[in-house]
Amino acid sequence: MKKIFIALFLCISVSLNTLAQESDYSLVEKTVSYYLDGGTNNDFETLKKAFHKDARMKFIRGENYTEVNALDFFEKAIKPGLKQNRTSIVEQINIAGNAANARLRIDYPNFYFIDYMNLLKIDGEWKIVNKIFHRQNK
Repeated sequence: MKKIFIALFLCISVSLNTLAQESDYSLVEKTVSYYLDGGTNNDFETLKKAFHKDARMKFIRGENYTEVNALDFFEKAIKPGLKQNRTSIVEQINIAGNAANARLRIDYPNFYFIDYMNLLKIDGEWKIVNKIFHRQNK
């Protein structure tokens, strides 16, 4: 009887953990969707929901390492206008406790971006805290 109780307890624990992971997966996906939808629709207010206020964006410009505050960068870069001619996909999400990362692909007609987003669950909300990316011509 004791073995059955232990086995049942383990099954319930694993099931609850799996449900929590699935819920976190959906929440991470929602966060990166704010970023993707905001960029596609030139909507800074939507994009900003994805990022922590101190999020950093790091990239190579020419041959130089560059690091900026992500929200400051996007606030200057995104201007109201027509929807961007691009498609995007969340290729992968990995979660470990309160940390996650996501690989995104954003395709334009002549080039694409691969974005790597690092997220933390802060006060119950997933926020992008770091972004690195690569731009590739087609």
